Amino acid sequence: MADHYDVLGVERTATPDEIKKAYRRLARELHPDVNSAPDAEERFKAVTHAYDVLSDPGQRQSYDRGPQAGFGGGGGGGGAQGFGGFGDIFETFFGGQQGGQRGPRSRAERGQDALLRVEVDLSEVIFGTHRDLEVDTAILCETCEGSCAQPGTHEVTCDICHGSGQISRTVRSLLGNVMTSSPCGTCRGYGTIIPAPCVTCQGQGRIRARRTIPVDIPAGVDTGLRLQMPSQGEVGPAGGPQGDLYLEVKVRHHDIFSRNGDDLLCTLEVQMWDAVLGTMTTLKALDGDVEVEVKPGIQSSEVLTIKSRGVTKLRGGGRGDLKIGIQVVTPTKLDHKQKELMKQLASAHKYPAPSLGQFQQGLFSKLRDRFMNA
Repeated sequence: MADHYDVLGVERTATPDEIKKAYRRLARELHPDVNSAPDAEERFKAVTHAYDVLSDPGQRQSYDRGPQAGFGGGGGGGGAQGFGGFGDIFETFFGGQQGGQRGPRSRAERGQDALLRVEVDLSEVIFGTHRDLEVDTAILCETCEGSCAQPGTHEVTCDICHGSGQISRTVRSLLGNVMTSSPCGTCRGYGTIIPAPCVTCQGQGRIRARRTIPVDIPAGVDTGLRLQMPSQGEVGPAGGPQGDLYLEVKVRHHDIFSRNGDDLLCTLEVQMWDAVLGTMTTLKALDGDVEVEVKPGIQSSEVLTIKSRGVTKLRGGGRGDLKIGIQVVTPTKLDHKQKELMKQLASAHKYPAPSLGQFQQGLFSKLRDRFMNA
């Protein structure tokens, strides 16, 4: 077997940086995609294997001590020099590569989950809505269909690890010969190599593209709610299963209506004479017109409740209520005739004079409390 230092063309005292630079130079020179020489592929594999050993401090130390140290198999003495490090021993007995997953790992992995934020109007929350969302995401490569290889080619067994995905070595210790394993640096633990990667996806089995995702947003959602859409996220490497898509909802502010749970809240301004005499009015609600009866003598901060005209409940069915807070508006600009009529009204009814009384909270505070308790 050729000496690894000779293969890379470096001295035995070379620094890790010098070893890396030598490997990169030779890899660019000997890679089968750029070098058609008959022996280029074999030399490329030898260079890669040499770099895998010399770039790992533990393996390089064992290699420098020679076969008697237990590198790549072999017995011999060596006493304390035979230790490959306590890390290898603990890996073997307490769940390292030797005690964990055996064999090559799959190229196909689950794709990442994705998070999108979608804004909806308050009117759309009442009955739910539909969206066609345009997203940039990872999709399956149509050229190789996730195989990562150029059409007409296929992956081949790694001749360094012979398809196992692992490189094993024997280390002598106080406990005897200990077998440890590490991922093969040539195939990166896959057990296979792709000689001709797909040019469309660069051997990834997936590409970035824009796609449309139809989404049905249920009724009753509220700001901050996250909806999970299984298997609508990104396609995984090598055509692996898709991750999940999460939609985070934001309900846009409405100038008239607000929300309290499943109830809709609003304020209706009533002129003083309508409050005194009573009236019928039509309110343009989010889901159509609502007939509202203002009874004679109604007071500011009273709340009228229209049943089942609120938001559809997210769970359990049915709808909340529409709650209308009354605000009686006192006229501020009266002409001479109107003022005389008001004086006549005042003189016809002996209202008590203004007097001190207990402090009353403001209109909006009253409405808030009554909204909550209505």
